[in-house]
Amino acid sequence: MRIDVHAHYWTDDYLDLLVDLGRTDTDAQRGQGAGGGAELDARLRLMDRAGVDMQILSAAPLLPHFAEPEKAVPTARFVNDQYAAVAAARPDRFRAFAALPMPHVEESIVEMGRALDELGMAGVVLNTTVLDRVLVEPEFAPIFAELDRRGAVLYLHPAGNSACTPLIADHHQTWMVGAPVEDTISVVQLITNGIPTRYPNVKIINSHLGGALPMLMQRLDNQYRWAAPETVELPSIAARRMWYDTVGHGHVPALRAAIDSLGAERLLLGTDFPYEAGDIFVRAIEYINDPSIDPAAAKLILDANAQALLGIDN
Repeated sequence: MRIDVHAHYWTDDYLDLLVDLGRTDTDAQRGQGAGGGAELDARLRLMDRAGVDMQILSAAPLLPHFAEPEKAVPTARFVNDQYAAVAAARPDRFRAFAALPMPHVEESIVEMGRALDELGMAGVVLNTTVLDRVLVEPEFAPIFAELDRRGAVLYLHPAGNSACTPLIADHHQTWMVGAPVEDTISVVQLITNGIPTRYPNVKIINSHLGGALPMLMQRLDNQYRWAAPETVELPSIAARRMWYDTVGHGHVPALRAAIDSLGAERLLLGTDFPYEAGDIFVRAIEYINDPSIDPAAAKLILDANAQALLGIDN
């Protein structure tokens, strides 16, 4: 079964709600084909064209992360109810990752339970930072503990904050460079803080081939003992306790590096729809079958890994 784990969905109602609550960064998500109605119908036609059976929808990076719980909690419920309705209407084509009202830990655990137990969602989505705070802060440990108790999937996506540096933000690089930098920083923080080992039942999916992780693996192994001596195991071993989507904009050398560094069994099909749409969407799938990719590895990535990880039956 061909499952796309990196696909976005935003209704105008949700985007308008975020604006009413003070968000100013919703324009890039409007009119991109990621909404309901006719846009959803067009998405399904494109999925059929590309041979994608199912998408796991997520609201990242526009997640209901607000400093005020009175904003975050009802907004998380609103978007999760929307996603659950889409999945219920077309269970053969869509599932969804649940949004949490972070950084409010107790409220997030309550909404996690509602979304997973009552709404039947496929897992949880967080941005790689929450209001510019890193996920490995001790205050967020109960979130990982609850995910671990449940054996749940946690999908991570860049926040679009340019890794909190003007070197990226002030030079038009927020998404071209900043997003994979956010991925890289986040996954290395998870590794050096021992998250995959401390919470072995959490099925963590990192975006965009893990950013620069495939190119840095040997460097991490060589330097962690003095750079981050609290790291509990070899980074290359910890990295293979997690999963990574294949959003690489059709760049075959990057995909080969991820297969060689992380293992084909740890890669999941991702497209980044609607930002990879039309012919580019088709290319996001087809490049995995490039002649330089081992056919056995391609089959795992395209048709087996996500279904096994998410526990979705045909």
